Amino acid sequence: MSEKNNRENYTHVDDLNEQTFKNLVPYTSDMKTTEKFLYATLDMILRYLAEMNEHDSPVIKNGLRTPDEYRQMFTFKIDDQGIDLYDILSNCERILETTVRSGHPRFINQLSQGVDIISLVGEIITSSINANMFTYEVAPVFNLMEESVLAHMRQYCGWSNGNLVPDSGDGVLAPGGAISNLYAVLAARHYAFPEIKVSGFRNSLRPAMIITKHCHYSMKRAAVLLGIGTDYVYEVDPDDSGRISAQKLEEKILFCQQSKLAVFFVGITAGTTVLGAFDPIEEIASVCHKYQIWLHVDGAWGGSALLSPKTKHLLRGIEKADSFTWNPHKLMSVHLQCSAILLRHGNVLMRANQMLAPYLFQPDKHYEISLDTGDKTIQCGRHIDIFKLWLAWKARGNQGYAEHIESLLENANFFYTIICQRQPYFRTVMKPPFINICFWYIPPSLQSGDPTSLQYKQRLDTIAPRIKERMMTNGTMMVGYQRLDDHPNFFRAIISNPATTKEDIVSMIDEIHELGHDL
Repeated sequence: MSEKNNRENYTHVDDLNEQTFKNLVPYTSDMKTTEKFLYATLDMILRYLAEMNEHDSPVIKNGLRTPDEYRQMFTFKIDDQGIDLYDILSNCERILETTVRSGHPRFINQLSQGVDIISLVGEIITSSINANMFTYEVAPVFNLMEESVLAHMRQYCGWSNGNLVPDSGDGVLAPGGAISNLYAVLAARHYAFPEIKVSGFRNSLRPAMIITKHCHYSMKRAAVLLGIGTDYVYEVDPDDSGRISAQKLEEKILFCQQSKLAVFFVGITAGTTVLGAFDPIEEIASVCHKYQIWLHVDGAWGGSALLSPKTKHLLRGIEKADSFTWNPHKLMSVHLQCSAILLRHGNVLMRANQMLAPYLFQPDKHYEISLDTGDKTIQCGRHIDIFKLWLAWKARGNQGYAEHIESLLENANFFYTIICQRQPYFRTVMKPPFINICFWYIPPSLQSGDPTSLQYKQRLDTIAPRIKERMMTNGTMMVGYQRLDDHPNFFRAIISNPATTKEDIVSMIDEIHELGHDL
């Protein structure tokens, strides 16, 4: 399909026709074309943001299309000759027209939602600077900014004396919670078995990990990446509320010890992905301390509960953990990607990862070389994620973020209340421990069925996927679904976008009923 046949009517940019990337900075010092191109792009983004925040507008314009339809809409193939700037804008416009609008108030499909303008500005400036976080000399202000903000986050964990002393713990921003969890397992392995860094695994060493059954899959994948092996990852079953008990954890530790395994890592969750459950950190920390095992808390989702006095009790005992994953790109509305791995122990990441590459980390630099963070990370090049987080936090302050969390929780409780009022067509899986609302839609055809029968469960299992298919075809809203343990497919609504209103919530519940009543 020719790009020329699909041009949008851009105002005042007709003269970008036949102009190419060579008419832009840095290929020319004349800013005229660059300014026109960037202003046109900004205008396009502003129109996208305005339309996305119209609550009755679609989440996906014209619904989700087939792969073949998208291939016909875009020329994905890279040709020998480039296209002009007008066609570049045309492609950008088409992307914004066809994308899933994850910032839409009625997109409640994922843990990461919304568009935060302050964070967006931070990302635009970060990309404009295009620096690298690996050394102080390349990104001095950003490295100091990250050091300060991570110390502030550790203070929420109870790991700081209040003076934000840089060496009171450790941490780094990572590209997502999965990588933060990988850092945690790596740090724990080095803390227990530092010789592995040089000598690898010896035949007599049999390290093992214990995690919760409902934890994020990245915990188990970390065992694969670090050579532990999934056979040596042992899971603890949760109770009906989605939490594990300290007693069951201790039983699993003793089982591993009897099997001559060296348990070096226990991974629990503060806000599980599906149910939003919080494992009892304080009780589990006592068990880990008893057996001298590293305790990691994955708070990628629920870590932001620390920001509010009304919810921080959910993480009681966090000060006793050894490491903590916390994703600002989830409940803090910071743009993807922005995840923090925080450690109570100083210098573990450096000892575990340091390679002393002489072309980057020279020991005779004229500044304090501990400011070069690149040698303690598993990456070399590292994107500047700190600026958007710092700007967002500076804009709101601690109090603003406390109010933000409380507002989201209020909306989640409202969603739960409406679902309970809509029985018998809606039934909750459990009372939500946090912001996740899990529920079934029960169509009229199942109202007289026996919920304990296999036939009923098999039919109910098909309802959420069929409603989701219709929902995606219409494009008006998005909510996720999944199976869990013995539960048939159920919906999981996530209210983490401050743009979502109570009116949106009622409309979405109404639509689920409309889409599913004839199934």
